[in-house]
Amino acid sequence: MHQKDKDKKDKAKVSDEGNSAVKKTEKIKTDQPLEKQPTEVTHTDEKYTIVDEKIYNKELRRLQVELVKMQEWIRTNGLKVVVIFEGRDAAGKGGVIKRITDSLNPRICRIVALPAPTEREKTQWYFQRYVAHLPAAGEMVLFDRSWYNRAGVERVMGFCTEAEYYEFLRSVPEFERMLVRSGIILIKYWFSVSDKEQEQRFQARIADPTKRWKLSPMDLQSRARWVEYSKAKDEMFAYTDIKQAPWYVVNADEKECARLNCIHHLLSMIPYEDLTPEPISLPPRQGEKGYVRPPITDQTFVPEVYKAAEPDKLD
Repeated sequence: MHQKDKDKKDKAKVSDEGNSAVKKTEKIKTDQPLEKQPTEVTHTDEKYTIVDEKIYNKELRRLQVELVKMQEWIRTNGLKVVVIFEGRDAAGKGGVIKRITDSLNPRICRIVALPAPTEREKTQWYFQRYVAHLPAAGEMVLFDRSWYNRAGVERVMGFCTEAEYYEFLRSVPEFERMLVRSGIILIKYWFSVSDKEQEQRFQARIADPTKRWKLSPMDLQSRARWVEYSKAKDEMFAYTDIKQAPWYVVNADEKECARLNCIHHLLSMIPYEDLTPEPISLPPRQGEKGYVRPPITDQTFVPEVYKAAEPDKLD
Protein backbone atom coordinates (compact mmCIF):
# COMPACT_ATOMS: atom_id res chain seq x y z
CA MET A 1 0.00 0.00 0.00
CA HIS A 2 1.33 3.45 -0.95
CA GLN A 3 2.02 5.86 1.92
CA LYS A 4 -0.59 8.30 0.56
CA ASP A 5 -3.26 5.60 0.58
CA LYS A 6 -2.21 4.52 4.06
CA ASP A 7 -2.51 8.09 5.35
CA LYS A 8 -5.99 8.36 3.88
CA LYS A 9 -6.97 5.10 5.53
CA ASP A 10 -5.61 6.22 8.91
CA LYS A 11 -7.42 9.53 8.67
CA ALA A 12 -10.66 7.78 7.83
CA LYS A 13 -10.59 5.76 11.03
CA VAL A 14 -13.24 6.71 13.50
CA SER A 15 -11.90 6.68 17.04
CA ASP A 16 -11.11 3.71 19.23
CA GLU A 17 -14.52 3.34 20.71
CA GLY A 18 -16.03 1.07 18.04
CA ASN A 19 -19.40 0.91 16.34
CA SER A 20 -21.34 1.97 19.42
CA ALA A 21 -19.41 5.22 19.52
CA VAL A 22 -20.10 5.92 15.87
CA LYS A 23 -23.78 5.34 16.45
CA LYS A 24 -23.81 7.70 19.43
CA THR A 25 -21.85 10.38 17.62
CA GLU A 26 -24.69 10.72 15.13
CA LYS A 27 -26.63 12.51 17.87
CA ILE A 28 -24.11 15.35 17.78
CA LYS A 29 -24.02 16.19 14.05
CA THR A 30 -25.28 19.58 12.92
CA ASP A 31 -28.51 18.15 11.52
CA GLN A 32 -30.62 20.77 13.31
CA PRO A 33 -28.64 24.02 13.18
CA LEU A 34 -29.69 26.86 15.43
CA GLU A 35 -29.13 29.21 12.52
CA LYS A 36 -28.09 28.84 8.92
CA GLN A 37 -24.66 27.18 8.72
CA PRO A 38 -21.99 28.91 6.58
CA THR A 39 -21.26 26.07 4.17
CA GLU A 40 -23.04 22.73 4.08
CA VAL A 41 -22.39 19.64 2.00
CA THR A 42 -24.47 16.49 1.97
CA HIS A 43 -22.74 13.19 2.62
CA THR A 44 -25.09 10.20 2.49
CA ASP A 45 -28.15 11.32 4.49
CA GLU A 46 -26.48 13.82 6.84
CA LYS A 47 -25.35 17.42 6.55
CA TYR A 48 -21.95 18.59 7.65
CA THR A 49 -20.37 22.01 7.90
CA ILE A 50 -16.91 22.13 6.35
CA VAL A 51 -14.72 23.87 8.92
CA ASP A 52 -11.56 25.85 8.30
CA GLU A 53 -9.97 28.30 10.75
CA LYS A 54 -12.10 31.25 9.64
CA ILE A 55 -15.36 29.33 9.85
CA TYR A 56 -14.31 27.76 13.16
CA ASN A 57 -13.76 31.16 14.76
CA LYS A 58 -17.00 32.52 13.31
CA GLU A 59 -19.05 29.53 14.43
CA LEU A 60 -17.45 29.44 17.86
CA ARG A 61 -18.33 33.09 18.35
CA ARG A 62 -21.92 32.48 17.22
CA LEU A 63 -22.31 29.50 19.54
CA GLN A 64 -20.80 31.40 22.47
CA VAL A 65 -23.39 34.14 21.98
CA GLU A 66 -26.07 31.44 22.11
CA LEU A 67 -24.51 30.06 25.31
CA VAL A 68 -24.92 33.48 26.92
CA LYS A 69 -28.60 33.45 25.93
CA MET A 70 -29.00 29.95 27.36
CA GLN A 71 -27.24 31.05 30.56
CA GLU A 72 -29.72 33.90 31.01
CA TRP A 73 -32.60 31.48 30.45
CA ILE A 74 -31.17 29.11 33.09
CA ARG A 75 -30.77 31.95 35.57
CA THR A 76 -34.17 33.52 34.98
CA ASN A 77 -36.09 30.24 35.11
CA GLY A 78 -34.16 28.70 38.00
CA LEU A 79 -33.00 25.67 36.05
CA LYS A 80 -30.40 23.31 37.50
CA VAL A 81 -27.98 21.89 34.93
CA VAL A 82 -25.17 19.36 35.31
CA VAL A 83 -22.91 18.55 32.37
CA ILE A 84 -20.39 15.71 32.70
CA PHE A 85 -17.29 15.52 30.52
CA GLU A 86 -15.53 12.16 30.43
CA GLY A 87 -13.05 10.53 28.09
CA ARG A 88 -9.46 9.42 27.80
CA ASP A 89 -6.56 11.67 28.70
CA ALA A 90 -5.90 14.33 26.01
CA ALA A 91 -9.33 13.77 24.46
CA GLY A 92 -10.10 17.50 24.60
CA LYS A 93 -12.46 17.74 27.57
CA GLY A 94 -10.72 20.75 29.08
CA GLY A 95 -10.60 22.52 25.72
CA VAL A 96 -14.34 22.40 25.16
CA ILE A 97 -15.05 23.36 28.78
CA LYS A 98 -12.84 26.42 28.33
CA ARG A 99 -14.70 27.45 25.16
CA ILE A 100 -18.06 26.98 26.88
CA THR A 101 -17.14 29.09 29.89
CA ASP A 102 -15.12 31.81 28.12
CA SER A 103 -18.11 34.14 27.82
CA LEU A 104 -20.25 32.92 30.72
CA ASN A 105 -20.77 34.33 34.19
CA PRO A 106 -18.69 32.26 36.65
CA ARG A 107 -21.34 32.87 39.32
CA ILE A 108 -23.83 30.98 37.16
CA CYS A 109 -21.61 28.47 35.35
CA ARG A 110 -19.06 26.67 37.56
CA ILE A 111 -16.34 24.17 36.69
CA VAL A 112 -15.75 21.27 39.08
CA ALA A 113 -12.50 19.33 38.70
CA LEU A 114 -11.92 17.45 41.93
CA PRO A 115 -8.52 16.08 42.95
CA ALA A 116 -8.00 12.56 44.27
CA PRO A 117 -10.14 11.91 47.36
CA THR A 118 -8.65 12.55 50.78
CA GLU A 119 -8.38 9.80 53.38
CA ARG A 120 -11.50 11.18 55.04
CA GLU A 121 -13.44 11.31 51.76
CA LYS A 122 -12.52 7.69 51.09
CA THR A 123 -14.57 6.71 54.14
CA GLN A 124 -17.68 8.60 52.96
CA TRP A 125 -20.51 7.49 50.73
CA TYR A 126 -18.88 7.45 47.30
CA PHE A 127 -21.10 10.15 45.77
CA GLN A 128 -20.92 12.45 48.80
CA ARG A 129 -18.07 14.70 47.66
CA TYR A 130 -19.77 15.24 44.29
CA VAL A 131 -23.18 16.05 45.79
CA ALA A 132 -21.66 19.08 47.52
CA HIS A 133 -21.02 20.64 44.09
CA LEU A 134 -24.44 20.09 42.53
CA PRO A 135 -26.19 23.26 41.29
CA ALA A 136 -28.75 25.38 43.05
CA ALA A 137 -31.57 26.99 41.05
CA GLY A 138 -30.24 29.14 38.23
CA GLU A 139 -26.84 27.43 38.02
CA MET A 140 -24.97 25.20 35.59
CA VAL A 141 -22.11 22.97 36.76
CA LEU A 142 -19.56 21.44 34.39
CA PHE A 143 -17.79 18.37 35.78
CA ASP A 144 -14.32 17.92 34.27
CA ARG A 145 -14.36 14.24 35.16
CA SER A 146 -16.93 13.12 37.67
CA TRP A 147 -18.17 10.20 39.75
CA TYR A 148 -17.31 8.07 36.71
CA ASN A 149 -13.70 8.04 37.91
CA ARG A 150 -14.67 4.84 39.69
CA ALA A 151 -15.64 3.20 36.41
CA GLY A 152 -12.43 4.33 34.69
CA VAL A 153 -9.18 5.16 36.42
CA GLU A 154 -10.12 3.57 39.77
CA ARG A 155 -11.17 0.35 38.07
CA VAL A 156 -8.16 0.07 35.76
CA MET A 157 -5.52 1.22 38.25
CA GLY A 158 -6.88 -0.85 41.12
CA PHE A 159 -7.83 2.13 43.32
CA CYS A 160 -11.09 0.45 44.31
CA THR A 161 -12.03 -3.11 45.15
CA GLU A 162 -14.04 -5.38 42.89
CA ALA A 163 -16.98 -5.08 45.29
CA GLU A 164 -16.78 -1.25 45.32
CA TYR A 165 -16.64 -1.17 41.54
CA TYR A 166 -19.74 -3.30 40.97
CA GLU A 167 -21.61 -1.52 43.75
CA PHE A 168 -20.92 1.72 41.87
CA LEU A 169 -22.27 0.29 38.62
CA ARG A 170 -25.41 -0.86 40.42
CA SER A 171 -25.85 2.44 42.27
CA VAL A 172 -25.09 5.08 39.66
CA PRO A 173 -28.21 4.58 37.48
CA GLU A 174 -30.50 5.12 40.47
CA PHE A 175 -28.35 8.00 41.73
CA GLU A 176 -28.71 9.75 38.37
CA ARG A 177 -32.42 9.01 38.17
CA MET A 178 -32.74 10.60 41.60
CA LEU A 179 -30.93 13.72 40.35
CA VAL A 180 -33.23 13.95 37.34
CA ARG A 181 -36.34 13.45 39.49
CA SER A 182 -35.14 16.29 41.71
CA GLY A 183 -35.24 18.63 38.71
CA ILE A 184 -31.62 18.53 37.57
CA ILE A 185 -30.96 18.46 33.82
CA LEU A 186 -28.15 15.89 33.52
CA ILE A 187 -26.13 15.69 30.30
CA LYS A 188 -23.21 13.25 29.90
CA TYR A 189 -20.50 13.48 27.22
CA TRP A 190 -17.80 10.96 26.38
CA PHE A 191 -14.95 12.35 24.27
CA SER A 192 -13.72 9.58 21.99
CA VAL A 193 -10.14 9.87 20.73
CA SER A 194 -8.17 7.38 18.65
CA ASP A 195 -4.94 5.72 19.70
CA LYS A 196 -2.97 7.57 17.02
CA GLU A 197 -4.40 10.99 17.86
CA GLN A 198 -3.84 10.57 21.59
CA GLU A 199 -0.19 9.71 20.96
CA GLN A 200 0.26 12.83 18.82
CA ARG A 201 -1.26 15.02 21.56
CA PHE A 202 0.95 13.45 24.22
CA GLN A 203 4.02 14.07 22.06
CA ALA A 204 2.93 17.69 21.57
CA ARG A 205 2.66 18.12 25.33
CA ILE A 206 6.14 16.71 25.82
CA ALA A 207 7.54 19.16 23.26
CA ASP A 208 5.75 22.25 24.61
CA PRO A 209 7.04 23.60 27.97
CA THR A 210 3.73 25.39 28.56
CA LYS A 211 1.75 22.14 28.23
CA ARG A 212 4.14 19.62 29.77
CA TRP A 213 2.40 19.95 33.15
CA LYS A 214 -0.68 18.36 31.58
CA LEU A 215 1.17 15.05 31.14
CA SER A 216 1.12 13.20 34.46
CA PRO A 217 2.55 9.80 35.41
CA MET A 218 -1.06 8.57 35.46
CA ASP A 219 -1.44 9.63 31.82
CA LEU A 220 1.55 7.50 30.87
CA GLN A 221 0.16 4.51 32.72
CA SER A 222 -3.23 4.94 31.08
CA ARG A 223 -1.51 5.00 27.70
CA ALA A 224 0.08 1.64 28.46
CA ARG A 225 -3.31 0.22 29.47
CA TRP A 226 -5.32 1.31 26.44
CA VAL A 227 -7.23 -1.96 26.03
CA GLU A 228 -8.08 -2.16 29.74
CA TYR A 229 -9.56 1.34 29.56
CA SER A 230 -11.54 0.35 26.47
CA LYS A 231 -13.05 -2.62 28.29
CA ALA A 232 -13.84 -0.47 31.32
CA LYS A 233 -15.52 2.12 29.11
CA ASP A 234 -17.63 -0.53 27.37
CA GLU A 235 -18.81 -1.95 30.69
CA MET A 236 -19.54 1.54 32.01
CA PHE A 237 -21.74 2.26 29.00
CA ALA A 238 -23.55 -1.06 29.38
CA TYR A 239 -24.57 -0.22 32.96
CA THR A 240 -25.03 3.55 32.87
CA ASP A 241 -26.37 4.50 29.43
CA ILE A 242 -29.87 4.98 30.83
CA LYS A 243 -32.95 6.59 29.32
CA GLN A 244 -33.05 9.39 31.89
CA ALA A 245 -29.35 10.25 31.40
CA PRO A 246 -27.89 8.74 28.22
CA TRP A 247 -24.29 9.05 27.09
CA TYR A 248 -23.51 11.26 24.10
CA VAL A 249 -20.24 10.41 22.37
CA VAL A 250 -18.22 13.18 20.74
CA ASN A 251 -15.81 12.20 17.98
CA ALA A 252 -12.81 14.10 19.36
CA ASP A 253 -10.02 13.43 16.86
CA GLU A 254 -10.49 16.91 15.35
CA LYS A 255 -10.37 19.33 18.29
CA GLU A 256 -12.10 22.26 16.63
CA CYS A 257 -14.95 20.21 15.22
CA ALA A 258 -15.38 18.39 18.54
CA ARG A 259 -15.77 21.72 20.33
CA LEU A 260 -18.34 23.03 17.87
CA ASN A 261 -20.29 19.76 17.77
CA CYS A 262 -20.41 19.48 21.55
CA ILE A 263 -21.47 23.08 22.14
CA HIS A 264 -24.07 22.87 19.36
CA HIS A 265 -25.48 19.71 20.92
CA LEU A 266 -25.48 21.18 24.43
CA LEU A 267 -27.51 24.14 23.18
CA SER A 268 -30.01 21.75 21.61
CA MET A 269 -30.53 19.93 24.92
CA ILE A 270 -31.95 22.93 26.79
CA PRO A 271 -34.77 24.75 24.98
CA TYR A 272 -34.31 28.45 25.67
CA GLU A 273 -35.49 31.85 24.53
CA ASP A 274 -33.50 35.02 24.01
CA LEU A 275 -33.84 37.10 27.16
CA THR A 276 -30.99 39.45 26.31
CA PRO A 277 -31.63 42.79 28.07
CA GLU A 278 -32.16 45.90 25.98
CA PRO A 279 -29.00 47.97 25.30
CA ILE A 280 -28.19 50.34 28.13
CA SER A 281 -26.80 53.87 28.16
CA LEU A 282 -23.98 54.92 30.45
CA PRO A 283 -24.88 57.65 32.95
CA PRO A 284 -22.86 60.88 32.76
CA ARG A 285 -19.59 60.87 34.68
CA GLN A 286 -19.59 62.74 37.97
CA GLY A 287 -17.68 66.00 37.89
CA GLU A 288 -14.42 66.40 39.81
CA LYS A 289 -15.64 69.31 41.92
CA GLY A 290 -14.33 69.00 45.44
CA TYR A 291 -11.76 66.31 44.56
CA VAL A 292 -8.00 66.73 44.29
CA ARG A 293 -5.95 63.74 43.22
CA PRO A 294 -2.96 63.06 45.50
CA PRO A 295 0.52 63.37 43.98
CA ILE A 296 1.49 60.46 41.75
CA THR A 297 4.76 60.20 43.66
CA ASP A 298 2.77 58.99 46.67
CA GLN A 299 1.72 55.86 44.78
CA THR A 300 3.73 52.77 43.91
CA PHE A 301 3.38 51.84 40.24
CA VAL A 302 4.25 48.58 38.54
CA PRO A 303 7.42 49.12 36.46
CA GLU A 304 6.54 49.77 32.80
CA VAL A 305 8.72 47.14 31.18
CA TYR A 306 6.47 47.25 28.10
CA LYS A 307 5.06 50.31 26.34
CA ALA A 308 2.70 50.66 23.40
CA ALA A 309 4.32 51.49 20.07
CA GLU A 310 3.69 54.95 18.67
CA PRO A 311 1.06 54.81 15.89
CA ASP A 312 3.37 56.21 13.20
CA LYS A 313 5.96 53.52 13.97
CA LEU A 314 3.63 50.56 13.56
CA ASP A 315 4.11 48.36 10.52
